Amino acid sequence: MFQIRKATIADVETIRQIAEQTWWPAYSPILPAEQIAFMLGEIYSPEKITTQIAGNLQTYLLLIEDGQPVAFAAYSPREEDAEIYKLHKLYCLPITQGKGYGKVLIDEVCKKTLEAGKQTLDLNVNRYNKAKSFYEKMGFSVVYEEDIPIGPYWMNDYVMRKALA
Repeated sequence: MFQIRKATIADVETIRQIAEQTWWPAYSPILPAEQIAFMLGEIYSPEKITTQIAGNLQTYLLLIEDGQPVAFAAYSPREEDAEIYKLHKLYCLPITQGKGYGKVLIDEVCKKTLEAGKQTLDLNVNRYNKAKSFYEKMGFSVVYEEDIPIGPYWMNDYVMRKALA
């Protein structure tokens, strides 16, 4: 049994722990350890997540399995185009992968996007991340590539898009 709920500031450490446990296995095959550590520190600092939640800059959803948070997603309208929503983050603990929780969270974000009156959902995925094929199965397709500086590193991403009905 699982449930999905909106995360609060009280969930910041939980979000950080899930990120820490998922990033290393996900990115170790494609990024150097120093870059993973740096990006985790930048993207998942307690201050950054707290600001995102408190300021309604990103909505975080937690997926709870048997009372334990095991996955999360974060989304918002795109800064440069509020007509398009963006799935910023989607991470499931490795022990839960294959249970369909990624699909469940994407479906929930799609539902929230439609409820907001929007028809388009974007996401970024590293060009070498095997998750790209998962997103394609979920109906996303590559619309362009972008390289985003983060400190001394670069995120080499595909931007993928899904039109919602």
